[in-house]
Amino acid sequence: MVTREVVRAGAFAKVYDPSAGADREWYINDHTLVRAEDGGWHLFGITHPEPADPFHEIEFAHATATDLHGPWRKRAAVLTVDEEYGETHLWAPFVITSGGRHFMFYAGGGADRTRAAINLATSKDLWHWTRHPRGPLFRDGYDARDPMVLRIGEKWVMYYCATSAAHGGHHVVAYRLSSDLVHWGERHIAYTDPTVGTEAGNTESPYVVRHGSSWYLFIGPRPRYVGTDVFRSDNPFRFRIGDKVGHIAAHAAELVQHDGRWWITSAGWGQGGVRLAPLTFPNPRAGIDVPR
Repeated sequence: MVTREVVRAGAFAKVYDPSAGADREWYINDHTLVRAEDGGWHLFGITHPEPADPFHEIEFAHATATDLHGPWRKRAAVLTVDEEYGETHLWAPFVITSGGRHFMFYAGGGADRTRAAINLATSKDLWHWTRHPRGPLFRDGYDARDPMVLRIGEKWVMYYCATSAAHGGHHVVAYRLSSDLVHWGERHIAYTDPTVGTEAGNTESPYVVRHGSSWYLFIGPRPRYVGTDVFRSDNPFRFRIGDKVGHIAAHAAELVQHDGRWWITSAGWGQGGVRLAPLTFPNPRAGIDVPR
């Protein structure tokens, strides 16, 4: 049956509860999943005891599993705030692997929220992390955060959320280009939302993937805390409000490919941990939805 082009998620199942075995409730918010050379999985993310306290999120959670669906084992935090480095909080890690090293990009904040720091730590084993010695990769506002990195052509591309002007404005998804994952170029805009403000907005947690000949941008929270909108484009550097092709009941969504399928996560304040669901894209050849 031919239908309009829609990206859909199946049922979410909880795969990791950071409160298990603890004497109080903890949350995981923006997070990242990466597979090690031995086939095992690592999860890193914002964490803090409930209730939500974003400006006191000062360490990154770490959990491991032999299978994406768990069971996941809670590990010691891998990074804590370094005030001498200029950090005021630790938000939204994103990890990629290149050239035998693991690169963790994250938001480190800073005293001036119009010049918030995007930082880098590297590791050879996913257990021990070292901050980039020359400080933040760049600064942007307002509260620039939630970096996500992928390779497009000959360049690395970092997407992140910010506002159209440093002191506030339209909520946007910005991007920068790099050849080496350390030196990043000038800011460009991939998506501008009609909404305006500072602080938390509805272009958080940007995640861009290619499926077939199309590019898909996932952002949220939209319109409520547990909600992610999906936008489609032929150009990974240009998405528009009219490009919406799906809505998923997820917060801080991350995508991962495993066993020939796409999966999407959800987490956040008051969510009890990390959940995982299968994700279905439209058939890139026929323009129809193909159940899996």
